[in-house]
Amino acid sequence: MGASESSLSSSQKMTDEITTVTERSEALDPILEKLKSLKITRPILTSTPKEEGSLNDILVRKASSSSALATVNPNVLLELISIYRDWQDGKVQQISMKQEEIENKIEVADALAIKLLQRLNYSVSAMKTSSQHLSEVHSLQVEIGELKGRLTERSDRAHHLS
Repeated sequence: MGASESSLSSSQKMTDEITTVTERSEALDPILEKLKSLKITRPILTSTPKEEGSLNDILVRKASSSSALATVNPNVLLELISIYRDWQDGKVQQISMKQEEIENKIEVADALAIKLLQRLNYSVSAMKTSSQHLSEVHSLQVEIGELKGRLTERSDRAHHLS
């Protein structure tokens, strides 16, 4: 669930290629599966049946006397421990899957960051080149101005001579 692959082209072309493939498992809803697997079990505590004649007897009953008579069924306790262990294993699997998904997302983000860094470096290089060309334009403008002035002088001399 969430296995991803990313590939980044290493060429210096202006084409950007990042491919992400995601696979999802088509499993049933885990909560629904748990609800279907529920069953009625034996009580954990067993005690001798006690005659409680009235509501007052039930409400006033001391907890210490009832817990002294109760015993824990070892089979039920073992079953509870195994259910808890299964629950823990399920949680470990869920955490592992989420961790894998996060790692895949980090890989994709890294690939995108690398591609953005390449674009930034290309843009910086283009801006530096443009800046150098623009700085050369000023000196060319000055030189053209001087040549224009000389041409005007020569043109004026030619008009005066003719």
